[in-house]
Amino acid sequence: MTALAIDGGTPVRDRPWPAWPPPLDADQRRLLLEVVDSGRWGATQGPYTDEFAGRFADACGAPHGVALGNGTLALFVALRALGVGPGDEVIVPAYTFVACATSVLLAGAAPVVVDVDPTHLHLDVAAVRAAIGPRTAAVMPVHLAGSPVDLDPLLALAARHGLAVVEDCAQAHGATYRGRPVGGLGDAGTFSFQSSKAMTAGEGGLVTCRRSDVYERVWSLCNVGRRRGGAWYEHPEVGWNLRLTELQAALLLPWLDRLGPELDRREAFARAVSVGLRQAGLPVAVVPAPPGTTRDSRHLLMLRVGEPLDADRGRRLIAAAAAEGLPLGRGYPPLGTVPAVATGPARVTDCPGAGAAARQVFWVEQRVLMAAPEEARDVVDILGKVLAASG
Repeated sequence: MTALAIDGGTPVRDRPWPAWPPPLDADQRRLLLEVVDSGRWGATQGPYTDEFAGRFADACGAPHGVALGNGTLALFVALRALGVGPGDEVIVPAYTFVACATSVLLAGAAPVVVDVDPTHLHLDVAAVRAAIGPRTAAVMPVHLAGSPVDLDPLLALAARHGLAVVEDCAQAHGATYRGRPVGGLGDAGTFSFQSSKAMTAGEGGLVTCRRSDVYERVWSLCNVGRRRGGAWYEHPEVGWNLRLTELQAALLLPWLDRLGPELDRREAFARAVSVGLRQAGLPVAVVPAPPGTTRDSRHLLMLRVGEPLDADRGRRLIAAAAAEGLPLGRGYPPLGTVPAVATGPARVTDCPGAGAAARQVFWVEQRVLMAAPEEARDVVDILGKVLAASG
């Protein structure tokens, strides 16, 4: 049965967008069956988890990597390995996923929520500078939607104040900043392989490290407090079993070779949308990448409409776009307004940039960006129709 558009007629697009994740390729099927048939499913039993961690870290320009259960745990472990704990504060951006704050809480520290740049929506260096206090131990720049943070000013500021830098790269697999891969630029980088991510095994995470001492601590924390090379039942410190499995590594390893072409495909689609919106003269634009972006991995395409929309108007716009064949998301509320953060020990600063983003920014899903560039015309036409209908 054909769906009805917002005007009761035929929708602009009546065929599906590409599925996500993409179908398994031959190498994934081969490795996955090999692991299943071997019975060596755990990370301590087979070779692929360590191979994946090493190859992924190398692609990030980092000498060390540890694969683990998910991206939230990756943030938590990175913070703990860098010495962050009770009594400390960690600066996080106001426009991001809640895990940036809850990972800090898991580490026993307090998140300090600061504003994002109103143009590109990444962590604002001036807001970070203003929030630094005697308890500040680390800063967590988030490479939002696949776009790298403008890191050089943040790294310089952190160095002046002796702060650790944990890059949250959960949405930025393969992105580069001034020609350098994200994940290898701070003291630690963290990645997610959750279902929506550019590389996915359903769940999973990884920590990249530049320093061997940080790597040793991350490895120990993920391996029930063991020491690398030590006895199996020797546990010099408290740790947990946070390991990735061989089954997940089998799904992820081949992705290292196909990630680049998939990033190129999404970038071509994103460019086509941006050009189409400008040519159509619509009151909506693609949110630009921060300065220094040399490769945007396009986990999401963030769109900013010309005027703020309250919750009801936002829901109606999303419903109208869906009726015309375009799935849209509303995006993050300001982190300081999320109950799990607002009711805890977090320090929340004034965040007008994040507040404006929550009222004006909508997301186009990654699976849509996997379509052919000429199909970007559907996005432009749907937005034009929906915005015209909304007055």
